[in-house]
Order: sequence, then structure tokens, then C-alpha cells
Amino acid sequence: MTTLRTPPLWDVLERLHAAADNDSELELGPLPAGASSAERADHLAQVYMPVSAEGGGLLYSLVRAARPQIVVEFGTSYGISTLYLAAGVRDNEAGRVVTTELSETKVAAARWNLAEAGVGDLVEVLPGDALETLATIDGPIGLVLLDGWKNLYLPVLHLLEPRLTPGALVIADDSSFDSVQPYLAYVRDPANGYVSTAFPVEDGMEISCRA
Repeated sequence: MTTLRTPPLWDVLERLHAAADNDSELELGPLPAGASSAERADHLAQVYMPVSAEGGGLLYSLVRAARPQIVVEFGTSYGISTLYLAAGVRDNEAGRVVTTELSETKVAAARWNLAEAGVGDLVEVLPGDALETLATIDGPIGLVLLDGWKNLYLPVLHLLEPRLTPGALVIADDSSFDSVQPYLAYVRDPANGYVSTAFPVEDGMEISCRA
């Protein structure tokens, strides 16, 4: 048995995945042209934008295998992906998760969900601009999940690179999106120090090892 598949964490995950199934039914008004990142986050505050259950299982397995001391997540939303990461940390009996979220609504919801699942003690949720909050994290960072604004994947990676351990894993969700292409070009270029593999789960995940 693992933390991932037992109550209370699995119960919370099932509830959140069921709620996220309604994302496509939400009717969002138009976002004003030139909206800031904070305004975009507020506009999408009711949208879960979750990792799939299959992708979450992969994240759990990668945390168990890599045994990172620090897991960093860019973009927690309602905490679904964070729960998979925290379950891996719990079962490793070592490490912690640091995650980021711009929406105040989602920060509060994620903290509640993590506490209800029994892993709140393993996770620090940093509210605000990730390019500012993640600059405060000391290394060594052994695993990174990029799942926030796609155009910020590469800037966030550059910010964290000096604190990545040798062999650190960097996972980019939604790798099939056009906005992720500059990031993919970077991690797939051997000159930049990564061995990178596309993984066919839902909208795609790119798994890169800091070689």
C-alpha cells in the first residue's frame, strides 16, 4: 500500500479529479487585451487545469525513483499535481515540496486540499509571481514540475538551474502546446546539458534529466 492509493489522499484526489471534469463546462467571459499575469490568474480562478490521473501517477513514480530532497512545482492550481508529488515525498520518508500559485483563490484552496489529504506538512505554497518567489529557494533541487504559464517554462528553468542537482529531473506538462516549443528547443539541445524525452501522456510531458 502507498500513500497515493489510500485515504485520505486518494479520496481528495478522486474528488478533485471529478470536479476538474467540469472545466470544459465553465463559461468564462473574454479576457481584456493586455491583461497582466495576475488578471489572467483571477480570470481562471475557477478552472482546475489539472494533470491527468495517468500523468499524476507518473509524477509519483518519478519522485519515488529520484528521491529528491526538494521538489519544486511551478503552478499548483487546486493542488492536484501537488498531491501526487507530496505522496511520493511521504512514501520516500524524506524531502519536501515547494510550489507556487498566483491566484489567491487557488492558493487558499490548494492549502485546504493538501491539509485534508494529510500532506500539508510536506508542502510550502508560495503565493505570488513565481519568478520572484522561486528565487528564494535554496538548493539542492532534485525534481521540478513545470505546469504554470507555458511561456514562462524557460525563464523559470533558467532561474532554478543553478540549484539543480546533477541528475535532477525537470518535467514539463502540456508539451504538445505551441507555446512550449521554445522550452523544448532548449532542453532538447545537448549543448544545454539535458537528456530529454517526450512522454505520451494526455497533452504530453517532456522529461529532462540534468546531465
